[in-house]
Amino acid sequence: MQVSKKSTKESVLLVGFPSNGLVGTFTISYLVHHLKMKQIGEIDHPDLPPTLFVEDGEILPPIRIYKKNNLYVIMSDLPFDPFVAYDFAQSILEYCKKNQIKKIIITSGMETVNRDPKAPKIFGLVTHQSLEKLLYDCGISKFLAGSIFGTDAAMITAFRKSKTPALILYAECHPFFPDPEASIVAITTLAKILNVKVDTTDIKKKIERLRIQHRNLMEETIRSLQQQQQEKQPGRAPQIYR
Repeated sequence: MQVSKKSTKESVLLVGFPSNGLVGTFTISYLVHHLKMKQIGEIDHPDLPPTLFVEDGEILPPIRIYKKNNLYVIMSDLPFDPFVAYDFAQSILEYCKKNQIKKIIITSGMETVNRDPKAPKIFGLVTHQSLEKLLYDCGISKFLAGSIFGTDAAMITAFRKSKTPALILYAECHPFFPDPEASIVAITTLAKILNVKVDTTDIKKKIERLRIQHRNLMEETIRSLQQQQQEKQPGRAPQIYR
């Protein structure tokens, strides 16, 4: 993997992958294009199905690394099971160590009951107390109670054991369809954290197009989430994430 030169600013890594409502995929994809970030690498895993994507005539691997200034992105266009997710998280931590990245931010979708579809909320969960102030400064409600399982749980478990703090942003969303409203909330929240200006009108146009393009990805993600839910231990904790 590429090692970047030292910077006077704190380096931050954004992570996105298919989850409920494709919130992570839409959010990170939008910021990569909006900030005109450059692809600098990719991550392979032997257990991922052989898959390539084509965009504007360019062949793209399923898990890509982008960079601009002190901001890095690792995003996956493929859903994966918790075992692959743990390896994925370990690769992320190795990359953070080599590139002196000090903070990880993940965006994901959170299935909730009786949410307002026109005004989804967003919650933050941190693996280290050092990021508690970031939640307060950005006005992000803390994720106080619930259950996390599957892909997210595997990744958070790896991050909790590391020295690199991680912030997970959970936007309320529809579990079975791409959710533009939830993605907009995640994008604007992430933009506030990064001190980046975004145009919500432009976001809506791009997300509607992505929703059509990613219908098959949503179906794959649903199958993966349903399989993870069937495999989790029974309990009475509310189903907050995926």
